[in-house]
Amino acid sequence: MTQQPIATADKLDAAVLKVAGVVVLGAIMSILDVTVVSVALPTFQREFDATYAEVAWTMTAYTLALATVIPLSGWAADRFGTKRLYMIALALFTIGSGLCATADTIGELIGYRVLQGLGGGMLMPLGMTIMTRAAGPHRIGRLMAVLGIPMLLGPIGGPILGGWLIDTASWHWIFLINLPIGVIGLIYAQLALPKDAPEPSESFDFVGMLMLSPGLALFLYGVSTLPEAGTFADTEVWAPMLVGGALVIAFVRYSFKPKHPLLDLRLFTNRNLTVATVALFVFIIAFMGAGLLFPSYFLQIRGESTLAAGLLMAPQGIGAMVTMPIAGTLADRVPVGRTVPFALALIAAGFFTFTQVDPHTSYWLLCGSLFVMGLGMGGTMMPIMTSALKTLHASEVARGSTLVNILQQIGGSVGAAVMSVILTNELNGSRVIPGATGPDGEPLTEAGLAIGVQQQPELAQQFPVDPSLIERGLDFAASSFATTFAVAFALVLLTFGAVAFLPRRREPSQLLDGGQGDEAKTPVIIH
Repeated sequence: MTQQPIATADKLDAAVLKVAGVVVLGAIMSILDVTVVSVALPTFQREFDATYAEVAWTMTAYTLALATVIPLSGWAADRFGTKRLYMIALALFTIGSGLCATADTIGELIGYRVLQGLGGGMLMPLGMTIMTRAAGPHRIGRLMAVLGIPMLLGPIGGPILGGWLIDTASWHWIFLINLPIGVIGLIYAQLALPKDAPEPSESFDFVGMLMLSPGLALFLYGVSTLPEAGTFADTEVWAPMLVGGALVIAFVRYSFKPKHPLLDLRLFTNRNLTVATVALFVFIIAFMGAGLLFPSYFLQIRGESTLAAGLLMAPQGIGAMVTMPIAGTLADRVPVGRTVPFALALIAAGFFTFTQVDPHTSYWLLCGSLFVMGLGMGGTMMPIMTSALKTLHASEVARGSTLVNILQQIGGSVGAAVMSVILTNELNGSRVIPGATGPDGEPLTEAGLAIGVQQQPELAQQFPVDPSLIERGLDFAASSFATTFAVAFALVLLTFGAVAFLPRRREPSQLLDGGQGDEAKTPVIIH
C-alpha cells in the first residue's frame, strides 16, 4: 500500500499542491457547468423551439442529479477506493458533456444533463477526501481556501465563458470544451493521485436511500416548478413537494434506528455543526437566490449583452480571490466567531446598494458593491464550514459535511425559486398596455415591453409608443428588482443571528483523533 503523503509543515507543499491541481480541475469543470448553461437558456429556446420552463430543466435536472448522488459518495468511496471512483466520476461527467453536444431534442439534452450531474455530484466529495489525506486535517482551513476558489469563481466565470462561446462559436461548445479538459484531468489524476487502498465499508443503507434520494428529488422538483407556476396552489408544485417532504420526514424518523444510516442526524447534537448548518442555510437562501438575479438586472434593465453581464459580475470573484486565502489561514488560527461577522458585514454593505437600484445606477457603484460582497464571501462560507469540521471526530466528518451539503442544495433551490417568484409577482403588477399582447398572446405590460425593448431594440419598431412609457416601464421593473433584493438583504441580516453563536474561543481540532481508517471516510464540501 502506498504511503499517504501526510504533510506536517505549516504551508501546503508542492506534493499537496500537485494533488490539489487534480481536485481543482475537476471542481472547475463541475461548477462552471452549472452556471455556463444558465446563459444558454434563450439559445436553447430558439434551437429546440421550447418554452422557458422546458429549457430550465437543463439546469434543474443537473441539480437534482447532484443532490441524489451526494449521500452515496461516502459508501462508494470506501467500497471502490477514492482514486478509482474519482476517475470514474470524471469520465462520466466528460462522456455526459460529449453527449449533451449531440442532443437533437430538449428531452435528450435534459437526459444527458442527468448523466453529467451524476458524475459531477461525486467529483467534489471525492476530491475533498483526497485533499484531506494529502494535506492533513490540521490545515483544514487552507484546504478549504484552495477548494473554495473554483466554487466562488464558477458563478463569475460561467456567464463570461458561456457568453463568449455562444457568441463566437455555437451552444455546442459550452459542452465540447469539457472534453479536452476531462481527458487532461483523467491523465493528471492517474499520474498524481496516490494509489487506492479500499477498506471494508459499512453496510449500505438501502432502505434509507429509497426514502431520502427520491424524497429530495421530488421536493426539489416541486420547488423548481414554483417560478413557472407562480403559486404553491399549483398541483405540479405542492404534490411533489408533499410526497417528497413525506419521504424525507419518514427518513428522519427511520434514520435513528440503523447503526449506519445514510444520513446521520444524531450529529446535530454537536452545537458547532448545528450553528454552522443554520447559518449557511439561511445565508445560501438569501445570497444564492438573489445572486442569480444580479446578471438578470444587467441583461433586462440595462440592456447589456450576455458577455458584458458576465464581465460586470467579475468584481465579485476578484474580491473573493483577495480574501479567501487570508480567511483560510485565519480559520486555522482564530475562532471563526471573531472573523465571520466582519465578513458578513461586508456582504450586507455591498448588498444594500442593490436594494436601491434604478435604471441608471452607476456601474462604478454597482461593481464596487459586488467587489465588497466578494470580499465578504471569501471570508464567510469556507470559515463556517471549517468550524463545523474541526469539532467533529475524524470518523464523523463525512456524515457531518454531508448533512451540511444536502441542506445547502435545498437552500440554493429554495432561494432561487422564492426570489424568482417574488420578482415575477412584482413585475406582474405593472400597468397593462391597452390592446397590446406579447408573443404568447398574454396582455403586455409596460415593464414587459420595456424589458423586451432593452433586450431586443427592434421591438421598438413593432410597438411604436411614447418613449416615456418605456422609461416608466423600466423604472417599475428596476423597482421590482430592488424589492426582491430587499427581501434577500433582510435574510442576510437574519444570518447575523446564527453567526453570533459561532465559537469565539479556540477549540482543539477533533479531526486528529482516529487512525487512518477514520481519515478514509469521505468528507463532502459545499458544492
